[in-house]
Amino acid sequence: METSPSSVDVVLPCLDEAEALPWVLERIPPGWRAIVVDNGSTDGSPDIAREMGAHVVHQPRRGFGAACHAGLAAATADVVCFCDCDASLDPGLLPTVAGPVLAGTADLVLGRRRPTARNAWPVHARLANLELARLVRRRTGVRLYDLGPMRAARREALLALDLTDRRSGYPLQMVVRAADAGWRVTETDVPYHPRTGHSKVTGTWRGTWQAVRDMRAVLAERPATAAVVGAGVDGGAR
Repeated sequence: METSPSSVDVVLPCLDEAEALPWVLERIPPGWRAIVVDNGSTDGSPDIAREMGAHVVHQPRRGFGAACHAGLAAATADVVCFCDCDASLDPGLLPTVAGPVLAGTADLVLGRRRPTARNAWPVHARLANLELARLVRRRTGVRLYDLGPMRAARREALLALDLTDRRSGYPLQMVVRAADAGWRVTETDVPYHPRTGHSKVTGTWRGTWQAVRDMRAVLAERPATAAVVGAGVDGGAR
């Protein structure tokens, strides 16, 4: 796996994903750089990632948003992708997600999850996601049906959004602030497989509804007034 220079950086938040990491890292597109953000693993995940050629970043502050933002801060490529590190999503499909951003026809692209098995997406998590997507449509006018973790956007524009959530609300805050800034936000279907290992968030009702509370707080934010508007116009922010 090439580490630099890369046309696209792929941020992979990681907490005890030793079992899934090899499968995930083997599927990073050629020439793209994997940035594995270790969020306090105790199973040797950082060593596995390093041995497989990934750039490893350590983020001791627990939280999905904290890990994602540390990866974004470590990225250097013009375009940055995000993907879960649990083998539920295939990084080999990232070129399809990032394609519109690279082409300048979209500013933020999300992978709309399409379950491949009944146990790929717990019912409580799917219902919570549907409700949040509905609230996002009402809040921003952007017609999304999923708030999937696989996504792509331009690095400088993402940094300019000044994302502040460091827990479960981070992915939602990205979408809301991008929409408020006038970004072209769209989604494309991606297969969603049963994850490897145990979910730290959606594996339980408690974790799911904690995430919902975090996201409701994001939806209650007042629209930003100084966000980057039209980040991808004429090829995107550079």
